[in-house]
Amino acid sequence: MLLTLFDYLGTFVFALSGATAGVRRRLDVFGVLVLAFAAASAGGILRDVLIGALPPAALRDWPYLAIAVVAGLIVFFFHAQVERLKHPVQIFDAAGLALFAVLGAQKALVYGLNPLAAALLGTLSGIGGGMARDILLAEIPTVLRAEVYAVAALAGAAMVVAMDAAGLDLHAGVIAGGVLCFVIRIAALRRGWRLAVASLAGAEPKDDEAQKR
Repeated sequence: MLLTLFDYLGTFVFALSGATAGVRRRLDVFGVLVLAFAAASAGGILRDVLIGALPPAALRDWPYLAIAVVAGLIVFFFHAQVERLKHPVQIFDAAGLALFAVLGAQKALVYGLNPLAAALLGTLSGIGGGMARDILLAEIPTVLRAEVYAVAALAGAAMVVAMDAAGLDLHAGVIAGGVLCFVIRIAALRRGWRLAVASLAGAEPKDDEAQKR
């Protein structure tokens, strides 16, 4: 029951991030709800498909759709209050990333995957919602923009796997992994941590010339 509640919470916060991004891009109410559901369900659907838990919980159980719709309507009608938070999309996205990363790893372990596969599946399920949101908005996904995003998800998922291998309580591992992922992601945003980007000779002068034009 506790893990199911965590799954619902992850669905809710990712739906908030999707809906907030949709409102910022001036989508109508239907567009906001579609974006909310896509951001909320993509990670869970990816997780369930890869481990063979079919049909995916997000499509089989009505609470997932209901939670996404409620979160989308909250943002649509009360977006001014939501925007009072500092960087609301990033905060909600970090929370959703953490929850889905650890839940993906936990569910993979329950289905008998080996530790490495469980950690990787947790990472994939964590980044799925954010990627779906960004792709629908015609943006390069955050995970591909040199930000510490997938690394944070991998750290959280690895914590779950490590604590399970050590024989510790699974719920404690989920909580510890979620906190670790969230802290790393928020710290990366606040401190500007970024992964290395390839340096292309002559790229910057070309960009400057394009701006002058």
